[in-house]
Amino acid sequence: MGVKFKDIVKPKPINFNNLNGKVIAIDAANTIYQFLSGIRQMDGSPLMDASGRVTSHFSGILYRTTSLIDKGIKPIYIFDGKSPDLKDDTVSKRIKIRKESEKKWKEALEKGDLEEARKYAVRSSRMSSDIVESSKKLLDLMGIPYIQSLGEGEAQASYMVHKGDAWAVSSQDYDCLLFGAPRIIRNLTLNSKKYSLELMELDKILSELDISHEQLVDLALLVGTDFNSGVQGIGAKTGLKLIKQENDVYNVLKKKNVSLEDFGPDPQSVRDIFLKHNILTDYKIKWNKPNKEGLLDFLSGEYGFSEERVLSAVKKIKIETNVQKSLEEWF
Repeated sequence: MGVKFKDIVKPKPINFNNLNGKVIAIDAANTIYQFLSGIRQMDGSPLMDASGRVTSHFSGILYRTTSLIDKGIKPIYIFDGKSPDLKDDTVSKRIKIRKESEKKWKEALEKGDLEEARKYAVRSSRMSSDIVESSKKLLDLMGIPYIQSLGEGEAQASYMVHKGDAWAVSSQDYDCLLFGAPRIIRNLTLNSKKYSLELMELDKILSELDISHEQLVDLALLVGTDFNSGVQGIGAKTGLKLIKQENDVYNVLKKKNVSLEDFGPDPQSVRDIFLKHNILTDYKIKWNKPNKEGLLDFLSGEYGFSEERVLSAVKKIKIETNVQKSLEEWF
């Protein structure tokens, strides 16, 4: 879901040539959810094997990721760790939405309305622990590195870009701006025939909005994040105006006569999630050669994927695997 900054942040269109040779930290949760939602059959059912196990995420990881590699991109997947307790309400709301959508999906199928069924099926997508672990196994077999975050994957990915271990974060959400990511790519793992690549650059956005990074975080607190509900009636444009007038979230709350109790969590505790997040600093990044036989055993032998298509995808995995190679050479 993330913070709603669409009205004030305008990404810049780019193309794949701009990303050739660059390391991209991919928000795994955001991306795998895209695969589970978007890679479905006409009636909204996810792709499944003969035993009824979901395989949509395998298709997405294998074919979209190898397509990115074929375009010269060096991907790293970043998985979520433990979410802050303040995210519990958001998680509960998402579970409720999924259950309601699943019910409406089944009702639409009974009526024979496939268009309506698919709409609700997409919203019912659920990423289980089995899906997460099997995704990691597939990445291992493909030779693609992944990092298990201590906390939010977006925070970890943003740190890696800030440190210089990746050029940009790939995510659909604006939250990486709050976590301090210098660059964010949107639509990277979506169907390139339907969605255009977009780039957001934190410094340019802050300059255009004429606020600091800390003020951007305070603006998000007013609008609402995954960790607080925000202030009713304040959207991105109004919030921006108020932050520029009043300097910070506390002064805005005072001006709007909103008590800290009514606001919800202590604003500083939400600020700290974005500005002082728990980050894994001791990580290793290494691309390996794909395990062709292992991939065939896993995808074709266990889940029924076409051997021909798997081998065709594997041929695209050509990445410089020398970890001593400098980032300057990669870029």
